[in-house]
Amino acid sequence: MKSKLTTMLPVLVTMLLVSTPAFAQDGGADMWKGYVGIGAGIAIGVAALGGGIGQGRAVAAALEGIARNPQASGKLFTPMIIGLAMIESLVIYALVIGFQLQGKF
Repeated sequence: MKSKLTTMLPVLVTMLLVSTPAFAQDGGADMWKGYVGIGAGIAIGVAALGGGIGQGRAVAAALEGIARNPQASGKLFTPMIIGLAMIESLVIYALVIGFQLQGKF
């Protein structure tokens, strides 16, 4: 049986996308400014979600490897930290792109 959120989510997303043009006065080029803001917010949210999941899986795999072989902790720690820094840099790039999109309106 589906939860209420699963059944209501498509309706809520449709209402969000349809309501902006419905209340617009002039249409024209200014109509798309709201979509740019929504896109910037979604981009930052998806990047943070993906980065968090990626970092969690990387750390879990490294700690599992260290738990199985404690002598390999030195060999696993440095690549793990470098990988976490790379994942975090991708999230920061998404944040910068989101700010640039926000500056468009």
